[in-house]
Amino acid sequence: MNAIATRQELRQRLREQRAGLPATQRIAAAQGLLQQLQLLPELSVDDRIGGYFAVNGELSLHLVVAQCWRQGKAFHLPVAGADRQLRFARYSAASTVQPNRFGIPEPAVAPDELVDPAALELVLVPLLGFDRRGHRLGYGGGFYDRSFAFLQGVERPALPLLVGIGYSFQEVDTLAAETWDVKLDLIATERELIDCGGAPPP
Repeated sequence: MNAIATRQELRQRLREQRAGLPATQRIAAAQGLLQQLQLLPELSVDDRIGGYFAVNGELSLHLVVAQCWRQGKAFHLPVAGADRQLRFARYSAASTVQPNRFGIPEPAVAPDELVDPAALELVLVPLLGFDRRGHRLGYGGGFYDRSFAFLQGVERPALPLLVGIGYSFQEVDTLAAETWDVKLDLIATERELIDCGGAPPP
């Protein structure tokens, strides 16, 4: 089986497994995720944070967002451009959101209110699968890899710090890296905070 087919099969399996989680497990996972992210100094120190609006069973950030708001931090959600690039818009309790062409809620803001990815300090990145070396299995659109390509070839960690967010069952032994992949610095699940830079080489 070729690499593309293998990735598609893995995406399908992980999507189905995630969709089958009961509500009680999702709620507990969101609480566990917050506890793990509270171990990350950047969540307390950084002021410009990016995240995502959880859809299709993704691990919810609602408790993390609430903490950021309480601390007066600027929390941002991605806005997908026609060029498969992401920019980010500040998200608050007063924000109006609307679904984009993929059905994912985005803040309804003027173009001049959008923030470039490089202006963020910490970004919580959604994923379908991951390994401990920081390789991420995304949804196949390439939005995150294109948007954070400026981090390739840069000594990491750098700004913004990329933290993948997923359930512990989304971990796989190894993911084959593509040339365009942008590695994650850390991964947070409901059970642990994984330092991908500390993993042994393949």
